[in-house]
Formats: sequence, C-alpha cells, structure tokens
Amino acid sequence: MSEESGQSPATPHDVPPRSGPTAVMRALPNWLTALRVVMALVFFVVLTYWRWDTSPASRTPWGVDWLLLGAAALFIVAVITDALDGYLARRWNVESMFGRIMDPFADKVLVVGAFIFLAGPDFWQATPERTHIAGQGIQISGVYPWMVVVIFGRELLVTSIRGALEGQGIRFPADWWGKAKMILQSVAIPLVLVLIAIAPVMPKAEAGASPWGRVMIDATVWVMLIVTAVSGVPYVRRCLALMGDWHRQQAEQRAERRAERRQRRQRKRGRR
Repeated sequence: MSEESGQSPATPHDVPPRSGPTAVMRALPNWLTALRVVMALVFFVVLTYWRWDTSPASRTPWGVDWLLLGAAALFIVAVITDALDGYLARRWNVESMFGRIMDPFADKVLVVGAFIFLAGPDFWQATPERTHIAGQGIQISGVYPWMVVVIFGRELLVTSIRGALEGQGIRFPADWWGKAKMILQSVAIPLVLVLIAIAPVMPKAEAGASPWGRVMIDATVWVMLIVTAVSGVPYVRRCLALMGDWHRQQAEQRAERRAERRQRRQRKRGRR
C-alpha cells in the first residue's frame, strides 16, 4: 500500500509463508524410487548378457572389462538414489504410501537380485583342483548359492517380524546393525564387480597362492556375510522383548476386564 492510504509499505515480514511442498517436491522422491527399480532392471540385463569366458579380464592379466565397470557404476547410482529419495521425503515432509511400499521393495530387489546374479552360473569357472566349498570349480564373485540363502533368509525374517509387530501397532524401526548391513552390501557388490573387471581373480595352482584380487573378493564377501547374519540377531532379541511386553499388557488388560466384570456382578447382587 502507498503512504497516501495511511498504511506503511509492505516489509519482508509481511510476505505470507509458503503454503507447503510443491507438486514437484511431492513427486520427486517417488520418481527417484521408481527410477531405482528401472536401474535395477537394466543392471540385471547387463549381468544376464555378461560371460566370464568372453570377458577381456579373463583373457589377459591386464584386460579391463568395461561392461562390468558400467554395471558397477549403475549400481552405485541406484544406491545413491536410495539415500536421496528418503532424505528428500523427510526434509520436505512428503512421505507417501507409495514411498513406504516401493522404497523397501526397490532396495530388496536391487540388492538381493544382485547377489542372486553373482551366485549364478555366469560367475562360475571350473578348476582342475577340487575345493571343499565349491567342488570342482570356483565362484569368481565369491558369492555361493548358500550365501544368498543366508542373505535372503535374513531379509525375510526381519521383514516378517516388522510386519507382524507393526500390524499390532508396535513401532519397529531399523537399528544401526541394519544400517551397517545395508552399507556393507552396497559397498561389496560394486567392489566385487570392479575387482573382477580389473584385477587377477583366478587362482593358479603353480603360483602357490591366490592373487590379490581373489583375496580381496573373498574377504569382502565373507565380512559382508557375517555382518548380514549377525545383524539379524538384535532384531530377534528386540522382537522377543516387545512380544513379551505386548503379552504382559494383554494379560493385564484381560485381568482388568475380569475384575470389572466381577465388580459389576457384585454391585448387581448388592442392589437385590
């Protein structure tokens, strides 16, 4: 307003506050989640067409497999979108039902699917010597099928526990063990791919020792697997403790209801 109208000019404090998040702000976290699913599918297609026998890394010690390096880069970008969509949804306060459903789904598809491919036949190579774990051959990725069973079983256990407890109205958030597991898995998968692409990974009987690439892959996979298995233990302990508290509360409520019924019956008898 002008000074002639008798009111002072508008100041920055007179500007009305923003009404809330914009449509783009509401949609962007969900777009990132959907994009992660698409990147996971592309990642799986790349690994489907990859073969160790035709890989440049298998032909010469200095060969570089650019296809695997591209797959590793794609996985890293997908993991970044996982961290980014959750951060934006919380910062802008635009958490949605779509995000609560699709975000963990996209995570599990990307990570568990990657381990399934790493344990597949395309990463298997026969060797002259026999090993106790793999028999007459070696899994180049260091990930064997039984390891995927452990990883997938842990995910199913924790998901089942969370679903059962939250169905009873009990909040069951992730702890730092779960976050450490996710970080290690997100690091192990692209690291294994990069090492296969650029480092010597096939043991040679005449050398008497495994090459450095083989040692790093096996160490990475075993550390990841141990942390993954151990990370499920705190969830089970928390579940048992919460279930015990819930059952005690239910027993106390039943006892209170029985006491109230007895009191009502006694009052009715007193009136008679």
